[in-house]
Amino acid sequence: MKKRNVDVLIVGAGPAGLAAAIELNKSGVKNCLVVDRDSHAGGTPYFCHHSGFGLKDLHFPLSGPGYARHYAKKAIQAGIEILTETTVIDWKDATTLTLSSPRGLEQVSAKSVLLATGCRERPRSARLVPGSRPHGIFTTGSLQDFVHTYSQPVGRRAVIVGAELVSFSALVTLANAKSKAVMMVTELPKHQAYHFYRPFKWFTTTLLMRVPIASFSKLTNIYGKKRVEAVEITHLQTGKKKNVECDSVIFTGDWIPDHELARKGGLEIDPGTLGPQVDSSFRTSQKGVFAAGNLLRGAETADIAAIEGRMAAASITHYLNTEEWPQSLPFIAESPIVWVSPNSFSHKSTQTLLKNYLFRVDAFQKNVTVQVTQDNNILYSKKYRFIGPNYSAHLGKKWIAKIDFQGPAPHLRIITE
Repeated sequence: MKKRNVDVLIVGAGPAGLAAAIELNKSGVKNCLVVDRDSHAGGTPYFCHHSGFGLKDLHFPLSGPGYARHYAKKAIQAGIEILTETTVIDWKDATTLTLSSPRGLEQVSAKSVLLATGCRERPRSARLVPGSRPHGIFTTGSLQDFVHTYSQPVGRRAVIVGAELVSFSALVTLANAKSKAVMMVTELPKHQAYHFYRPFKWFTTTLLMRVPIASFSKLTNIYGKKRVEAVEITHLQTGKKKNVECDSVIFTGDWIPDHELARKGGLEIDPGTLGPQVDSSFRTSQKGVFAAGNLLRGAETADIAAIEGRMAAASITHYLNTEEWPQSLPFIAESPIVWVSPNSFSHKSTQTLLKNYLFRVDAFQKNVTVQVTQDNNILYSKKYRFIGPNYSAHLGKKWIAKIDFQGPAPHLRIITE
């Protein structure tokens, strides 16, 4: 088995991983290796053939493939080594990992490791949808791969499961494939396209494609032999069922971090995000191991993942110079809050550029007060007029100075007025 030593090993060549590698290179960390199991660098945006990428980090819009190529090109120009078709199969210790690729096995020892493996949509099997198993069942990712990478047909009539941002991306992909979306199905009271993206939702579903959105509804069965023939939709409030004829089903959203490698490495996993527990410097529970991007929670936009990669690079550089790794205190989210990220605190976690803690809820909330408490002390309290599922609200971080690091874990909760 080949062996080598590097300063930083980055697992994942998506926006977070590549942005971190580029930033590390700028700060003088030249011996950096990026590995990815895909055959190309760039991550998920590589498959998303629509515009809107790069607004927050590059400040100009690009298509998904253009955005992926931008970061891959900058990394290559900086002389950063990127190994594609390479999978991490095991940890020897906290910062020594075994890689497998067409080149064979290789053991890499690093001073620091950054996990940036991203997230994925839950497929039909993980959502426990009963019925037959015909052709024509996709996630958004596999749909985009079929259409844009392999130019394969995906059917003529599709039902989209979900009504969040990525669901509208699937709608555009179906239009490119000349397939009609006959319905979008969501268990929530309405779609989850907010603020900046609401005009896009209105234009695509209402004006251009005239796609009805079935709210308070769930896909409860799939029919078909060789190909999908119809689906059963159940209204959650009335229990009424109806069949919708279609030849394709697209499962969208319902994200889960690609956390298998983090779990195998013994990292503490946050029960809300299902990603590694991290502080605001992107330090995990294992000394020398950092995590950034949508591995932390599924899923923010690609530009936010890239910005987190840059900030993680600053923390890694600091660690390489000081080897500081303070003890952390967990941050616990209470229902209806699904998760908060970052989800731990440490004394020396304020050096990064991170300005906000993010949190999400599982149902629409209006006129509520969000509080951070420790024992009976209120560290933070703010009124929110509206918070919706599949959308991240912000906490800020000025209140962190009030935390007693010798006390119990702080809690994040909602107070209904």
